[in-house]
Amino acid sequence: MADARIRLLLDILDQAHDQKAWHGTTLRGSLRGLSPREALWRPGPKRHCIWELALHTAYWKYAVRRQLLGADRAGFPRTPSNWPKAPAKPDADAWKADVALLDLQHVLLRDVVRRLPPAKLAAKTPRGTWTNAEQIHGVAAHDLYHAGQIQLIKRLMR
Repeated sequence: MADARIRLLLDILDQAHDQKAWHGTTLRGSLRGLSPREALWRPGPKRHCIWELALHTAYWKYAVRRQLLGADRAGFPRTPSNWPKAPAKPDADAWKADVALLDLQHVLLRDVVRRLPPAKLAAKTPRGTWTNAEQIHGVAAHDLYHAGQIQLIKRLMR
């Protein structure tokens, strides 16, 4: 049976991403039913659209996974990495592919967390001041922060 701390971190990740939780809308729930046109809507000049927020959260799942593995962050499939731009042809297929990228990054992060030795939870990541447990918890909080932001953008848009 998995360590209770690992199970808890997995639950926190899942509840932020797409599993039912007391806090309300998850990251994936906030994206449900959006058209590409809605995902591209900006609340103001120089403000991020929902599409960019979805890619940004995918990137940070990727970045935390790479940190847990002690690997370089290079190689994220979209650019610029931290705030990827919507594709040149932002159609329904591209939107579906980018949401699938978010889901894939969640699955890959979850797999690394599941296999993380519990003794490494308190270790600091090679690049920072945060422990592995704080990084995992932090990326879940990051998902929820942006889920709330997406909900607000949707209300402004509609």
